[in-house]
Formats: sequence, C-alpha cells, structure tokens
Amino acid sequence: MLTPAEMDRKLDEHFGFEARDDVEGVLATLACDAVHDVVGWPSGPSYGRAEARVFYERLFADLSESRVDSLRRLYGENFLVDESLWHGRAHGRPFGLEGRDRPLEFRLLHVIEFTNTGEIGHENVWIDFAAIMRQLPQE
Repeated sequence: MLTPAEMDRKLDEHFGFEARDDVEGVLATLACDAVHDVVGWPSGPSYGRAEARVFYERLFADLSESRVDSLRRLYGENFLVDESLWHGRAHGRPFGLEGRDRPLEFRLLHVIEFTNTGEIGHENVWIDFAAIMRQLPQE
C-alpha cells in the first residue's frame, strides 16, 4: 500500500509534467493499461498510454502556461482525491471553445487510483466547465 506522501509525490510529478507540456513525462506516470477518464470528454475514457497521448497532445495544443494548485487531498488505500485550481492561458480551442489567448482558471477534481507499483492506474477528472464557459464567452 502506498503512503499519502508517496501518492503526493507521484501526483505532483504528474502535474509537473503537465505544467511543462511534457507528453512523454505524463505518460510515464501512467500504468501501461491505465484508464484516463476526463468526465464529459466527447470521445469518452481512454485506455492505455497510446489513447491517453491523444488527449494530452490536444490539451497541450489548446492550453499553455499551466499551473495546478492543490487545495485539498483526501487519501484511501492506494487512491487519493485531489481538489485543485488550474491556472493558465487558453490559446487554442480548449473544450471546443475559442481561447483567443485569454487567461483561464477553473477547478478540477481528480480521483486517482494507484497500482501496487506506484503508477497511476485510473484517473478520473471532473472539470468546472461552467467556469470555463464564463471566461471564454463565444461571440
């Protein structure tokens, strides 16, 4: 069983790779057969690193200068729940909305399950789409 400190290190590493738009680094934190599920994403969950790559390449093309501030974490046996605030810029078409290089900030909720080897085996992400829509109004 992983300790809370070990889970924190792995998730912070994952967020660090995301902040640097490092697709390979992000994928290395996932188990080979990981389930990556951004709830509401049009194509649904991805299965395995190759499918998760498609999501991250699209995400990094649409958002930049990202930073995630964890607000609160809850821990269980090989899982954690992380409530965070994402900050950055929307320069592409994030979530189908014109970014126009505007600043963006929204809440995230991650539910992360870890494998016994410490990799992320299942990642569920809930995004505050209402906040995104308020900040990226379409004209």
